Amino acid sequence: MPSRSLPDGCCIFEAEQILPAPPEELWGFFADASNLERITPPWLRFRVLTPAPIAMRQGTIIDYRLRWRFLPIRWRTLISAWDPPNRFVDEQVRGPYRLWRHEHRFEPLGGGTRMIDRVEYRAPLAALSHPLVVRRDVEGIFAHRRAILEAHPEWLSAEPLRR
Repeated sequence: MPSRSLPDGCCIFEAEQILPAPPEELWGFFADASNLERITPPWLRFRVLTPAPIAMRQGTIIDYRLRWRFLPIRWRTLISAWDPPNRFVDEQVRGPYRLWRHEHRFEPLGGGTRMIDRVEYRAPLAALSHPLVVRRDVEGIFAHRRAILEAHPEWLSAEPLRR
């Protein structure tokens, strides 16, 4: 689903994907921050800076590095909600957006899982980026993620990526 804009400048992006395993089996993959490097588009040059293993729970802080439009960016997120294997929320503490709140939900569906992503975001300063460009990038990031997960369902039950 494409992003939608609200009158206060906040945008909401929502996506759903059906995955071939129950939430309890998928949780380990999505709860391991190092796996973000596998499912993030290469053009972002995304790297987790927090040393692994990261003890994921409510209150965990994670640092990342990425490149956006040739600009090096440091990003820090806080895990603000943690409810295994149903949902977790990461929120930007410091980074490129004026607001970033990403809720990950995992709902049982037959023998599989409906994974739902809901992102509330506000684009960076208008002087650096047009909101429509940011919208296209957010949608592109999640389209890439969908394609990678469809191409590599074996990753969902594999050991996490280690550097």
